[in-house]
Amino acid sequence: MDTSTRIASNLVLKNPVMSASGTFAYGEEFSEFFDLSILGGVVTKGLSLKPKTGNPTPRIVETPCGMINSIGLENVGIPVFLNEKLSFLKGFDTQIIVNFFGTTEDEYVLAAEALDKDGISALEMNVSCPNVKKGGIEFGRDPDALYSLVKMVRGVLGRPLIVKLSPMVTDITQLALAVQEAKADAITCINTLPAMAIDERFRRPVLGNITGGLSGPAIKPVALKIVWDVSRCVSIPIIASGGIATYRDVIQFILAGASAVEIGCACLRDPFCFIEIIEGIRGYMEEHHIESIAELIGKLETPR
Repeated sequence: MDTSTRIASNLVLKNPVMSASGTFAYGEEFSEFFDLSILGGVVTKGLSLKPKTGNPTPRIVETPCGMINSIGLENVGIPVFLNEKLSFLKGFDTQIIVNFFGTTEDEYVLAAEALDKDGISALEMNVSCPNVKKGGIEFGRDPDALYSLVKMVRGVLGRPLIVKLSPMVTDITQLALAVQEAKADAITCINTLPAMAIDERFRRPVLGNITGGLSGPAIKPVALKIVWDVSRCVSIPIIASGGIATYRDVIQFILAGASAVEIGCACLRDPFCFIEIIEGIRGYMEEHHIESIAELIGKLETPR
């Protein structure tokens, strides 16, 4: 069985399962539970040009079928990542995809240039975080602004570029088309949904930032619909993210048009879920006599 999947001409994953940015840090913590080499790829925590402290605590609250986070893109900064974190990840046989963000076009371009280094397989550009006042989401809402930004970043970047989109737009297909036209290699759908939690006992918001981003199984139907919509309007690969917790979820997203997936919330509950999901995909392929993952991509059978 061939579980590999192609995200760009020079980016092939050994299997379609990756970590999601923001839930996997820089990989070191999870390496204590399993060999990161089993993954198709590791997607790092979002990085900025300088270290960022993030939002006030509390930052996470559990909700029915998911969780709300308001981390605020806290990170060590690109220089520290390159000097102290990247070498660890390079010790594993997996693709290294670095998520990054900025607040202006110049910041995005400078960040992309700084991360265009050997050992990094691709960059995932975040224009969709709902947890910060200035985190690029302004670009992710306007097709023209997004086209301009992606084109500028593409112009300075020598490795594959993935753009992570927000579900909180009027028509996500217009954003996806702008990304494709600007020559990005792939699209990630979706980021979290804006949400909040209230403690009625004290009549206060639970999160220190008041609102945050909802993730987990609660948003899977939304993500699935968006992947399906986007897959019908673009020809570049789609990476699915949102509520994926089992191998069945992975297969469903692939049938809807995704070439790979990112798993986030589920691994916080069970770090070993990656192993079970990868084994489950192989079992599904064997049971249904499928020789290659490529045979499943976008093969959802719909009523005529």
